[in-house]
Amino acid sequence: MTQPDFPPYGDYESDCPARLGVDLFGNSWLTVIVYTLRDGPMRPVDLKRTIGGISQKMLTQTLRRMERMGLLERRRYAESPPRVEYALTSAGKDLLIPIFALGVWADQHGDAVRDALYRDPED
Repeated sequence: MTQPDFPPYGDYESDCPARLGVDLFGNSWLTVIVYTLRDGPMRPVDLKRTIGGISQKMLTQTLRRMERMGLLERRRYAESPPRVEYALTSAGKDLLIPIFALGVWADQHGDAVRDALYRDPED
């Protein structure tokens, strides 16, 4: 595998773009929300139902954070009752590339990693 040629940064400098990428993937709900929105806009209630296991508070916090980061676009419709939908921006859609790649890796190696984690150290 060839490594891309990036501009020089220090080993752990705060302005290194790779740190941002690692931070994004460190938030487990962020990647789940991006993946869930891959086919188009959704209302928060539909996101919560589709994702499962996420609290309303965590969903709201993560959606707001993603909107501030420019990964999501919030659309508000002047209806009664008001309707809100979230859609991926181009930056959010581009996150699907590493998410899909991670999915391929997990499909190929997940069983081996899981087996290694739960192997009895005495064996």
